[in-house]
Amino acid sequence: MKFRNKIFGRKTGQTVIGIAATMLVSSVVIAEPITVVSWGGTYGAAQDNALFNDASKNTGIEINRESGASMSKTCLQVQSGSVIWDLVVTGSGGAAAAAAEGCLEKIDYSVVDVSDFYPNLYTDYCVGSDVFATVMAWNTEKYGEPGSANAPSSWADFFDVEKFPGTRAYRANNVDGALEPALMADGVPADQVYKVLSTRAGKMRAINKLRELKPHIAVFWGSGAQQAQLMKDAEVDMTTGWNGRFDNAKKDGAKVGYTFNQALLDYDCFAMPKGAPNKDVAMKFLAEISKPEYQANLPFHITYGPTNKKAYEVTTAPKELIESLPSHPKNVPMMLPVSLDWYAEHRKEALELYMEFLSE
Repeated sequence: MKFRNKIFGRKTGQTVIGIAATMLVSSVVIAEPITVVSWGGTYGAAQDNALFNDASKNTGIEINRESGASMSKTCLQVQSGSVIWDLVVTGSGGAAAAAAEGCLEKIDYSVVDVSDFYPNLYTDYCVGSDVFATVMAWNTEKYGEPGSANAPSSWADFFDVEKFPGTRAYRANNVDGALEPALMADGVPADQVYKVLSTRAGKMRAINKLRELKPHIAVFWGSGAQQAQLMKDAEVDMTTGWNGRFDNAKKDGAKVGYTFNQALLDYDCFAMPKGAPNKDVAMKFLAEISKPEYQANLPFHITYGPTNKKAYEVTTAPKELIESLPSHPKNVPMMLPVSLDWYAEHRKEALELYMEFLSE
């Protein structure tokens, strides 16, 4: 995944005219609402407020909103012939793996306009919804504010329980973003991580590094909402997780900081299960929520970057907010872009090894 040099730098002071007044939309009458599945907590609320609610109102497409999005559940529905979801939010790696298994519909790009998207933020089977980062976060009362002399600044610090004593939290039940930090902590340069992980020995090297940390992992988190709550409650001292969740937790009073250094640069996307019951209408809804006027509102609700570059032309977000997004040019070079090719080819084996590790 490569980002062009000039992601930002466009006009940010323009006023966004009301969506309803600026979009030409046609009323769509359907017998059944489409089912759109995302996640809960502040991320789900951000999508509701920035995308789903207005898009439903402006198109006349009614939606059932559910939480608990999962590519594993999506594939189970497809394989059992009982698909009930129409659009599912997923990480890019999960979508790549599900597409490789034949679980997803191809996106109809004659309906969904991605001509203004950054080139590596959509695939044949998934349309990017936002750019985020998997980061290491910590309790600032214990370790200091980001950038301070004694604060952690790398995955090696996250795994160093002598220099930074305290409890940790790590991902449960999903390998996405779990092995890369362990290899970087073990000294593998960022640009060599996926090469090393492409062998079974490399995957086991990451697992063995995680075994060293496991006695200090107090919680294995299962959702973004749990990441935020762990930091708000000061239940752990450090955790992995998604930058926007921690920013919102900080707004709620959490003593939390994080760094983009060695973070995993990734994007969420919308995928459609193979055999979606309302495929045509869901494709029209996907086209609507991919427009810049909606995406421009997302950073106000969660600090994830839009995937439609025109969103930066119409946003009214202040400079400080724009520069805090993971897709800002000053942040991108610090991070490791997630490899969709690796996830498509190796995720199944990596997940099996990781699940074995969790069950030990």
